[in-house]
Amino acid sequence: MTKRHLGLSIYPDHSKYEDNAKYLELGHKYGFKRIFMSMLEVQGTVLQTKERYKKIIEYSNKLGFHTFLDVSPRIFKELGIDYNDLSFFHELGAYGLRLDQAFDGATEAMMSYNPYGLVIELNMSNNVDYLNNIISYQANTPFIYGCHNFYPQKGTALPYDFFMECNKRFKHFGIHSAAFVSSSVGKMGPWNVTDGLPTLEQDRYLPIQVQAKQLWATNMIDDVIIGNAYASEAELKALSEVNPYQLQLHVNYVDAVNEIEKTIVEKPQHFRRGDMNSIVIRSTMPRVTYKEIPNPAHDNEGEFKRGDILIGNDGFGIYKNELQIVLKPHMESRKNKVGSIAKDEIFLLDFIKPWTKFRLTSK
Repeated sequence: MTKRHLGLSIYPDHSKYEDNAKYLELGHKYGFKRIFMSMLEVQGTVLQTKERYKKIIEYSNKLGFHTFLDVSPRIFKELGIDYNDLSFFHELGAYGLRLDQAFDGATEAMMSYNPYGLVIELNMSNNVDYLNNIISYQANTPFIYGCHNFYPQKGTALPYDFFMECNKRFKHFGIHSAAFVSSSVGKMGPWNVTDGLPTLEQDRYLPIQVQAKQLWATNMIDDVIIGNAYASEAELKALSEVNPYQLQLHVNYVDAVNEIEKTIVEKPQHFRRGDMNSIVIRSTMPRVTYKEIPNPAHDNEGEFKRGDILIGNDGFGIYKNELQIVLKPHMESRKNKVGSIAKDEIFLLDFIKPWTKFRLTSK
């Protein structure tokens, strides 16, 4: 499996070098690895453009980032660049080009053989036969990546089902993929409307780490990029703490939770039983590991709601200390409610399928 990374977005034509450099230093501190850099709104002469972009890309390269430049046919025309000669972008120090608009398939395939090893990144946010067409022209597939769009206007980003259909086309060929999450404080994007910059509409107002958890939980997205600038340090830190490779959900404990219950919640590698049911997600190994440890009843008389974390108490026989996450409301006095999944994350329970590995944490 491809390594998964975090990314930042930079808009050199709307910002100062010093501010961008500071942002990249912050991203580097928290382990971010790639940069989306928009060239769609280039201003000034070719020489001015080259100097402006080269300066910030050189600094990003020193910090170990991979920079992808977002370009369109109009930019090629304005800068006088031939599709068969990508030396301009190589001289800037770019790692790859993101093609915001499609060409004819043959052009993209030929570009993937550029002598500089520049990655050619395709727009993933269209459910058409675009990628198949490019592959059919015998593209150099290790140098073909995919990256979704972001959507500055609220209400216009992708619905989840359509997003997944687009992803399947790229996943079929094993293409490295990326999508965008949105900072709640960033005000800068390519245009003068910024209601956030997510790929998925349902992510627009969620906490940034929850957006990333969802994208990675699909197992369709490799890199998660913050679309708008500048995200806060708290947001960068929160993203850096998300596990890219398995879902980790935040638990809020009840007051009466005891030490063995906290251990059962946070220590084991949980997985959902393969013989699933529709009422609860069952993690059964803790009942084996901790079978000798007493667990008196508490918080066991009310109706349990979706997202509640339950652990079998001393009255539950062989099921004592089994962990369960509620999917459908029910009552059962042999189970203790020990906490509940954070409200913003309850929808992520849909990603826990039979045998899915997951973690729980109160941090």
